Amino acid sequence: MKEKDKLANYQAKQQLLTQRKLSKAKDNRVALVASAAAIAIALGSQLLYFGVGPGSQDALEEITTDPAAEETALPEVTPASDPQTPDASLAEDRRWQGEMTIGTEPVSFELFGDLAPQATANFVSLAQQGYFDGLSCHRLTTAGIFVLQCGDPNGDGTGGPGYNWGPIENAPADDIYPAGTIAMARRGGDDYSMGSQFFIVYENSQIPSDNVGGYSVFGTLTEGLDAILAIAETGLSGGGTDGSPAEQVVIADVSVE
Repeated sequence: MKEKDKLANYQAKQQLLTQRKLSKAKDNRVALVASAAAIAIALGSQLLYFGVGPGSQDALEEITTDPAAEETALPEVTPASDPQTPDASLAEDRRWQGEMTIGTEPVSFELFGDLAPQATANFVSLAQQGYFDGLSCHRLTTAGIFVLQCGDPNGDGTGGPGYNWGPIENAPADDIYPAGTIAMARRGGDDYSMGSQFFIVYENSQIPSDNVGGYSVFGTLTEGLDAILAIAETGLSGGGTDGSPAEQVVIADVSVE
């Protein structure tokens, strides 16, 4: 091979090696850029999540930066009765006597101001205002538990006096509610959801407690249980065992002393 050809062959090999090095360096730069972009995207996503999303660090800082709240940054929320709730002292720590006319029949009762002062104070206050007059007893149950439920101004189980209160008072430890029992209705699992709705038990019933307890027993019938039994015997509107009474049941008036 001539010297000229050897030189040309050497130069060609060197050029090929150089091109390979440049190509490899370019590939490394592309990989580095891609890796950096992936890291940036991941970091951006985390910043977005903790900055403005559901895991906002700002929101956490708003809770924890108050020096006075350092030891109780996330305090346990204690349920509270509405300020409009009648004061329990109105029950006077005594037994009350009362009478209501359900339909056309008089029903006498006793309220336990000593055992359930808040429930008694609430009922007494509403009765003295004439709140119950003209309200219907919207619910009757005739299997398993035996109650007539009243005190809802909406007549469908959704109404109340505009406030709610708790906690539960004087609930039976064995979940047995004897015939004649008067107790407060409430939402399941919420012991601060009592308002004006109450129920009258017309046959001994076992009403299971839920996770917050039983039902506030604040009174008992002393006369007139037969009138409630007569309502139950008429059955339910549309049949079934839990719903509206077949015939409308209205509280004409309530008096307490």
